[in-house]
Amino acid sequence: MTVAGDDKVIALVAVGLYFAAMLGIGWYAYRRTRNDLDGYMLAGRGLKPWIAALSAGASDMSGWLLMGLPGAMYVSGLSASWIMIGLLIGAWSNWKLVAPRLRAYTEIAGDSITIPSFLESRLHDRSRTLRIVCGVIILVFFTFYVSSGMVASGKFFDSSFGVNYTTGMLIVSVITMIYTLFGGFLGASLTDVAQGLLVVVALLAVPIIGIIDLGGVGATIDGVRSVNPDDLSFITGSTVISIISAAAWGLGYFGQPHIIVRFMALRTPSEAGVARRIGIGWMFLCALGAVGTALVGIAYFAKNAADAPKDSETIFLVLSQLLFHPFIAGLVLAAVLAAIMSTISSQLVVCSSALIEDLYKLVAEKTGRPSLSDKTYVILGRLGVLAIAVIAAILAISPSNSILDLVAFAWAGFGSAFGPAIILCLYWRRVSTAGVLSGIVVGAVVAYAWGQSWLSDEMYEIVPGFFSSMLVIVVVSMLTYQRDEQIDDEFTRAVELSRSKAPYVEPTPEVLADA
Repeated sequence: MTVAGDDKVIALVAVGLYFAAMLGIGWYAYRRTRNDLDGYMLAGRGLKPWIAALSAGASDMSGWLLMGLPGAMYVSGLSASWIMIGLLIGAWSNWKLVAPRLRAYTEIAGDSITIPSFLESRLHDRSRTLRIVCGVIILVFFTFYVSSGMVASGKFFDSSFGVNYTTGMLIVSVITMIYTLFGGFLGASLTDVAQGLLVVVALLAVPIIGIIDLGGVGATIDGVRSVNPDDLSFITGSTVISIISAAAWGLGYFGQPHIIVRFMALRTPSEAGVARRIGIGWMFLCALGAVGTALVGIAYFAKNAADAPKDSETIFLVLSQLLFHPFIAGLVLAAVLAAIMSTISSQLVVCSSALIEDLYKLVAEKTGRPSLSDKTYVILGRLGVLAIAVIAAILAISPSNSILDLVAFAWAGFGSAFGPAIILCLYWRRVSTAGVLSGIVVGAVVAYAWGQSWLSDEMYEIVPGFFSSMLVIVVVSMLTYQRDEQIDDEFTRAVELSRSKAPYVEPTPEVLADA
């Protein structure tokens, strides 16, 4: 359903105000970002817990939260909500198990600012093979991931406002690139907070107003039952395997670089608990909003069949245009862009860090090039954002199924490749470089091969990918592990620091000057 006439102009004004706000936040972050690579890529490890929590949530939940998930439940009822249940459990576990220890360990292990550099420092891999393999995996697949977000933004403008696909895609791409390029990790995180708040308000507003319009909760439930009583069941139409497969999406959290990098940026390990409660609370409200949107849509369009969307995934967009004043509808539509742009910006920063920190520095070291100044590395980081954004935009100009298929694989691929490696590096002393490298390769290969076969129709590929990677890391590590006193000492210190309850102490001007 496309916004028409004067309503289109009003809605576009609201979207324009949203764009202006994002650029303003990016400029603020630019003024606050330290002029070194740690400041640009990790905000100097100074994220407050509520910023880290909302930023992690917003960078995780792309447009599927407002379009894909409500659309699936609109068609299949509550039985389609197992993915969200799995994601809630996975996100909670990620904050609980990984966040405090990763924050501590990345500080102790060479003050690492990326996942590849952490794995290298944790295992003292002097060959640099592990870091290069991880950096290439991140760079290649996130480039396509970023491109998919740009494709989604182009299609959004086309379907909502009738704006040419390429024009809409380029508008979103350029604005996201600008505030990410200048604001870096802090810019991406602060815009994520604003976008996360906009998303949760929009997701709650649509079903609440819809319920009021339908005559209350009871009338809404009766409306759903009149269409299909099974839509209110979590079980009907599902099998044990399908439930496990859907819930297994939660395993992917342990290996998503653009999410767990937020843990590394926390001020202290002890603040992970506060961030967990805020982040999971945000996710739970978003889940309620998505479920409510789907159920309201079923009941609403049973009474107003002529307004029913042709594409189930546009149910959120259609309801917002029917239930709200055009300006408010424009802000609700901006929430979809917020979900898309928050993910793109986070992935651009991760790609830039992989390009500069994990690949360029190693190449420069191997070829004997002199080290550059911090200011120069920041400039290179910004050029990395620009380069990845341009490549992704070129790929998005002519969207193809192959790009979208790679995105569907990315969650399982990253979860299978990096998830077991991260968990075992944080919790098992005897893990080895050979074990982690083997597990990363096996996890990615199994997830990809499974996803391309008929087996993916029966079980989501992250299940075999994740557990095969875990098994390979354990077996190979047991065969190749050699004790290293320094690694043992770092492991002990990381565990102690992760359990520390020491509060955050604001650094003095002298400390900041030294940094």
